Amino acid sequence: MSYVEVPGAKVPIRMWTDPASVEDGAMRQLQNTATLPWIKGLAVMPDVHYGKGATVGSVIAMKGAVCPAAVGVDIGCGMSAVKSSLTANDLPGDLSRLRSKIEQAIPVGRGMHREMVDPGRLFQFPTAGWNDFWSRFDTVADPVKFRRERAEKQMGTLGAGNHYCEVCIDGQGAVWLMLHSGSRNIGKELAEYHIGEAQKLPHNQGLIDRDLAVFVADTPQMAAYRNDLFWAQEYAKYNRAIMMALFQEVIRREFRKARVTFEPVISCHHNYVAEERYEGMDLLVTRKGAIRAGSGEFGIIPGSMGTGSYIVKGLGNEMALNSASHGAGRRMSRSEAKRRFTVRDLEEQTRGVECRKDAGVLDEIPGAYKPIEQVMEQQRDLVEVVAKLKQVVNVKG
Repeated sequence: MSYVEVPGAKVPIRMWTDPASVEDGAMRQLQNTATLPWIKGLAVMPDVHYGKGATVGSVIAMKGAVCPAAVGVDIGCGMSAVKSSLTANDLPGDLSRLRSKIEQAIPVGRGMHREMVDPGRLFQFPTAGWNDFWSRFDTVADPVKFRRERAEKQMGTLGAGNHYCEVCIDGQGAVWLMLHSGSRNIGKELAEYHIGEAQKLPHNQGLIDRDLAVFVADTPQMAAYRNDLFWAQEYAKYNRAIMMALFQEVIRREFRKARVTFEPVISCHHNYVAEERYEGMDLLVTRKGAIRAGSGEFGIIPGSMGTGSYIVKGLGNEMALNSASHGAGRRMSRSEAKRRFTVRDLEEQTRGVECRKDAGVLDEIPGAYKPIEQVMEQQRDLVEVVAKLKQVVNVKG
């Protein structure tokens, strides 16, 4: 579909879904966002749903301002995927051992490594810039600096919630590795600190929603936030890169005889800020639950722990601010999913996938998400499909 315009107070809201299908809370968030004095564009992806602070599936372009709650607390959260030389025929019938080996290599939930992972020991890992990245930790907000040791040990870890590692198979039988994670606790603490700082500023006192508090250009608060934001985005990128390297090591060890090789890794943020130019203006573009989909750019759009995912190429649709959805998107809250579904439902909906099938991940049941095929159909003018993947192993925290 193309987009539908919903009138906004400052800019129209361009939606790649039926406005009638958007829950009231999310629509109110979007309408409030459209009132911001600094806003120049607002695009809404088909996986849109209500979010903490700001709407998930929203792309917000502002001139001279940025809203930290519109980035979210998992700064730099995103996806990575890589195609291997393995095929489905190389995989054993029982995948439980492989799942166990992945869980041993990559800490999940609140877990962390005993010692910081040394990227120099990872196979062909690009270490240029690593030391400079950590030296810049000394420049982040003072209230967060005591978290350095935890940040070091959580580098290369998965987290919980909707974060996961997967072994997938594409339509031609090729095996892919895929994972979803972000900036872990350090990103959360930096985000919460700056959201609180923004809400104290005088220019935000008259906003319709205090969660939309912004930092404005040429102020020390904006400079401090940009420093910490871009550092956290870099942390998230390194986190996924190290996890992917550890994941690849597991595969190489488990399939030694196959002499596994990998194509270049595809990686994309979907909770972040980028400096981009539209209609002759330099803007700060915030994507919360959306990926960049510039012309020819690779991206990843996952479904749920029991459905397919997609490797895509962007079509460069500027009306959507060169963006696409970040996944299927939730159709119900985590608490509602736990009320509505049972462990037996989870077992049925993840049949054929080696994964957790217990009450601890019931809120991640596929039925809690929108149908990924419908989401993909609604953004045919935003991306083209390169490959469809189906998971056979899923690891969650």
